[in-house]
Amino acid sequence: MFDRLTGKITDALRFVTGKSAITEKNIEDAVDAIKMALLEADVNLRVVRRFVNSTIEEAKGEKVLRSVDPGQQFIKIVHDKLVSFLGETDPGAQALKLRGPDVISTVLMLGLQGSGKTTSAAKLALRLKKEGRCPLLVACDLIRPAAMEQLAVLGEQIGVSVHREEGAKDSVKVYQNALVWAKQNLIDTVIVDTTGRLQIDEEMMQELSRLKDNVEPDEMLLVADAMTGQSAVDIAKTFDEKIGLTGVVLTKFDSDTRGGAALSLKTITGKPIKFIGVGEKPADFEPFYPNRIAGRILGMGDVVSLVEKAQEVIDQKQALEMQKKMEKENFTLEDWLDQLRAVKKMGSLQSMLEMIPGMQGQVSEDDIDKADLKRQEVILSSMTRKERANHLIIGPTRRSRIARGSGTSVAEVARLIKKFEKMRGMMKKMAKMGKNPAAMQQMMSGMR
Repeated sequence: MFDRLTGKITDALRFVTGKSAITEKNIEDAVDAIKMALLEADVNLRVVRRFVNSTIEEAKGEKVLRSVDPGQQFIKIVHDKLVSFLGETDPGAQALKLRGPDVISTVLMLGLQGSGKTTSAAKLALRLKKEGRCPLLVACDLIRPAAMEQLAVLGEQIGVSVHREEGAKDSVKVYQNALVWAKQNLIDTVIVDTTGRLQIDEEMMQELSRLKDNVEPDEMLLVADAMTGQSAVDIAKTFDEKIGLTGVVLTKFDSDTRGGAALSLKTITGKPIKFIGVGEKPADFEPFYPNRIAGRILGMGDVVSLVEKAQEVIDQKQALEMQKKMEKENFTLEDWLDQLRAVKKMGSLQSMLEMIPGMQGQVSEDDIDKADLKRQEVILSSMTRKERANHLIIGPTRRSRIARGSGTSVAEVARLIKKFEKMRGMMKKMAKMGKNPAAMQQMMSGMR
C-alpha cells in the first residue's frame, strides 16, 4: 500500500531530519522532492500545488526554524497536511450517517461495472451486521445479468438476506417491495446495489436519479477502483455533480502503490472516503481513517489498526492465559498452532508488517517465507492432541509418522520441535521481562 509514495517521501524528509538546525533551503529541497513524489503518484495537479504552497508557508515560520527539533516540526506539518487532504480531522465525519434501529436507513451503492460495487455492498452489510445492525441487501442492478446471482451468493456467505426479483424491469418497484419485506422482518438498514455501466452515460444517470428521488437515501456511496488514480477522481466528480454523493468507497486499496485517488478525492469532490477494500474476503473492508493513512504514508506505521485487527481474532481471556503459560514455560505446540491460525485471520503478513513503524518498504512479500509458515501448520496439524500437549513424547517413531502425514521429512519435523523449544525459552524470558521495563530495555539493547 503506497509503497512507491512512502519511499519517495521518506527520502525527501532526509533533507530536514536529524539536523539541529535547518534552513529555508532545506525546506525548499524537501518540499520540492515531496512535490515530485506526489506528481509521480498521480495526485491531482491542483491538489499538489495547494499542498506545496501551504506546507512551505507554514514550514518557513519561526515555529519550525527556531524549534529545538525543526525536523520533527516539519514532519508534523507534512503529516497534518496529508491528513487534511485525505479527509476530515474529526474521525466521526467519515462515519456513516444512519438512523436509529427503529427507523430503516437506506444506503445506495453507486459505481461503474468492474469497480467492485456488488462485492462492496456485501462487505458493508457484513460490517454493519458485526456492529449489531440488521441489514438487507437489495439487487437493483437489473442490467448486468450476473449481478443478482452474485449478490445472492455473497449474501449467503455472510448470512445476510438478499431481496431480488428475477425478470424485474423497474428498480424503484424492486426497492419498494424490498422495503415492505424489511418492515415485516425488523430490518434496520437496506443496502441497494444499483445499476452500473462500463462508462458513464445519460441513461444510467437518469435511472439512478429516479431511484434516488423515490428512495430518499441516508447515504449515497460511490464505489471506485483506487488503482485507476485520477480516473476514479473524475468519475466521483461526475457522479457528485449529476446525482450527489455523501461519500466514497475505494476498492483495491491494498494494491494501490501510488495513492493518487486517495490523496485527490476529498479536495476535488469535497466528499470523504468512508471505507476501503483491503482484500478479496468479505471481512476485508475497513473504515477510512485519514490520520492513520497519513502515518503509513510517512512510514510511521499504524499500530492502532494492527491492535484492532488483533482484538478481532484474539480473545482477551485467551491472551491472558497465554501470557501465564509463557511465564511458566507451559506454552505447548497446541498453543503455537492456535497462534499461527489467529495470525492468518488477521490478513496478509505484508499488510501487518506495514502497520509496524519503520517496517513499510523494508520487507517485501518475497521476504516473507509463507511456504514455511504453511509447512509449520501442516506439521503441527499432523500431530495428535496428546503430542501437541507434550512435545517430549515425540520420539523417532512418532516423528516418522508425522513426517509421512504432513508430506515432509523427519529432519523438518525435528527442526520444528527444536525451534519450538528455543522459542518457548525466549517467550518465558520476554514474559517475565515485560514486568521489568529496565530489564527489557537492557535485553533489547543487547540485540541491536
